[in-house]
Amino acid sequence: MKNVSNKLIMSVSRLLFALYLILLAYFLFFSEHYGRTISTGEYRYNLTLFKEVRRFIEYRNIIGPEGFIVNIFGNILAFAPFGFVLPIISPDNRKLLNITLLSFEFSLTIELLQLIFKVGIFDVDDLFMNTLGGLIGGLCFIFARKMLRSIRKGRR
Repeated sequence: MKNVSNKLIMSVSRLLFALYLILLAYFLFFSEHYGRTISTGEYRYNLTLFKEVRRFIEYRNIIGPEGFIVNIFGNILAFAPFGFVLPIISPDNRKLLNITLLSFEFSLTIELLQLIFKVGIFDVDDLFMNTLGGLIGGLCFIFARKMLRSIRKGRR
């Protein structure tokens, strides 16, 4: 029974991870709401850490609450599922360092694709916040796993 349950959890996790990646790709590369279909024909990038974060904080009243929240917290929240689900579908990547490094690599890949295809902006702030989101997701996974183990021990 436990083996069937584990297989079901793994299958559902893989499906949810695939759906997550599809939604993430849509919002990062195709969503008109976030101006992703507009190509200026020039490379846009930010290589100064916290430059855009400071700008969004400073001009939050002009940018509006949605723009502020999406930029500051959206990048973190968007990558938390990556850090949480990755160790479920890939047991070899259950160490927090692995989760964090893979979050960084995945974010860097996305930022480079945005730079190459001139969609969005290559931004080191996004890279930092996305990696932080993956780290937070990994911490949530580790915490949830410990809680589940303690609950299972209590049943015995």
